[in-house]
Amino acid sequence: MHPATTADQADEAVLLPAVLACLTVVSGFVDAVSYIGLGHVFTANMTGNVVVLGFAAARTPGFSLLASGVSLTGFLVGAVTGGRLAVHLGARRRWVGAALAVETAGTAVATAIAALAPLDQVRYAVIGVLALAMGCRNAMTRRVGLPDLTTTVLTGTLTGLAAESSAAGGANPRFRRRLGSVALMFTGALAGAWLLRLCGLTTCLVADTGAVLAVLLGYLLATHRRAR
Repeated sequence: MHPATTADQADEAVLLPAVLACLTVVSGFVDAVSYIGLGHVFTANMTGNVVVLGFAAARTPGFSLLASGVSLTGFLVGAVTGGRLAVHLGARRRWVGAALAVETAGTAVATAIAALAPLDQVRYAVIGVLALAMGCRNAMTRRVGLPDLTTTVLTGTLTGLAAESSAAGGANPRFRRRLGSVALMFTGALAGAWLLRLCGLTTCLVADTGAVLAVLLGYLLATHRRAR
């Protein structure tokens, strides 16, 4: 492990929470689009995807064993990629930026695939590439390790919100962050479902790519200024 630099510590205190908050919105958006638009499969939330995989294995109508398997495989490949980036790039600002770049590239590729061919011909490719992008991002957020800002999983956040509340005899630390994470993912899912209904899958993927690109550029600009 490389020691944290002053710039890294500043990132952790201010910049990284903002980045992860934005990515939480994106996660809700991506899963809404993938679950509704790609046929009952998650590409960001692998807890939900493993459950869906079980539904598919039981031959429940409307669920695909292949789609869920492709998503899970792509996610794991992406997570390995994210882990390798963190090991080889050293300073946190470098591998966070690299992981965001991989997510941006992955969503852009998925958008291009969806735009160039009928969905029934490229569905699995879109699922796999999106899941790979999200796997890389999740490896990054896991390594960053900010509590209640995993960007894709809210079970622990909701548990802490209730189990450590004043009603349960606790002080409810990070109440605002926890509640904010829930609200942000809900907002992303609402926006994804709404835009998908109005504009279709390709437009949603363009919006997703633009959002992640904006986060990447904002992060690179902020870290460049701090490093000067």
